[in-house]
Parts: sequence; C-alpha cells; structure tokens
Amino acid sequence: YGPAFSGKTTNLMKIYEEFPGKKGRLLTLNTKGERTLLFDFLPLEMNLFKEFKTRFFVYTVPGQIFYKGARKLVLKGADGIVFVADSQQDRLEDNVENLKEMMNNMEDLGLSKRRIPVIFQYNKRDLKDKLSVGELQKYLNPESRPYVEAVAIMGKGVFKTLELILNEVVNNLLVPLETNE
Repeated sequence: YGPAFSGKTTNLMKIYEEFPGKKGRLLTLNTKGERTLLFDFLPLEMNLFKEFKTRFFVYTVPGQIFYKGARKLVLKGADGIVFVADSQQDRLEDNVENLKEMMNNMEDLGLSKRRIPVIFQYNKRDLKDKLSVGELQKYLNPESRPYVEAVAIMGKGVFKTLELILNEVVNNLLVPLETNE
C-alpha cells in the first residue's frame, strides 16, 4: 500500500528478479504511463516448517486516487500490509492521505490494526530532498511499528522488508494455534 510512484511495483519487481526460492509468474497490469492499473501479483513459495510448504501471495495496489475501490478490494484479504512511503519532502501529504485512506479501509472492512501486521518502508532514501526518519515516524508511524529504510530501485531494503512482513504474518497466524493448545 502507498501513494502513486512510491515504489510498490519496483519492490515487487526486485523480489521477482532476485528471489532465490520457487516463485510463480509476476503479473502486472500497467497503463501507458507505467502506473499500476489494478494490482501487481507475485506468488512465492517457501519451506518455513519441515513438512510444510508455505505459499505467500504478494500484491501491490495502485496508488492513484481514482483506484480507491481496487485498493480496498485487495486489502480485504490481506494478512499483512507493507506501507511504502515516498521519503521525498514534497510527497509527505500524499503519504499521509494514502495512509489515512488505508486505515479507514481497514476499519470499514473490520480489519483490526492489532490483528493485521502493518510495517512501513521508507523508500527513496537515496534522494537529497528526503525527510528524516524521525519526521516520517512522526507523521506516518507514531505507534512506532517496525520500519525499513529502502532504495527499492537498487534493491536496498527490499528483502529486509519482505522478511520482516513475512515473519510478522507467520507469527500472527501462529498465535491462535498456540492459544488452542
């Protein structure tokens, strides 16, 4: 999740290019301007437990304002969310607006912020006009959820972000199993 041109598709493309395990086809639907039209989708398979193969379906959502319905639809089935923020100073308002929409969509769908892990990726950290991490935390992540600094176009922080959200999702899904024992 994140505003248009924050780097969501770039993250997914880097994962597809460099993921060492089994992966499905990367499905992207772009417009002429190379903006995501509906969503990007990448299935990943990992052996997290000895006898079990675990499959993760990684989606990005379009950031443009007029695709609000598509974002909400994809969010409906989420087990975890990475909010990809554009670190540039002039994108702060877009980040804040998109994050508010995400939180409202989660509330509308009955998705608890406590039940669904949300982490932040502060992308484009290589640019000169970037906000400090402290400023990004203040405006986007006052609850101090986990975050990763990234330069997705170079692959920096991409796999750390993926590892962090997958760990959060797996740990979150295992908690109900532990309470039933």
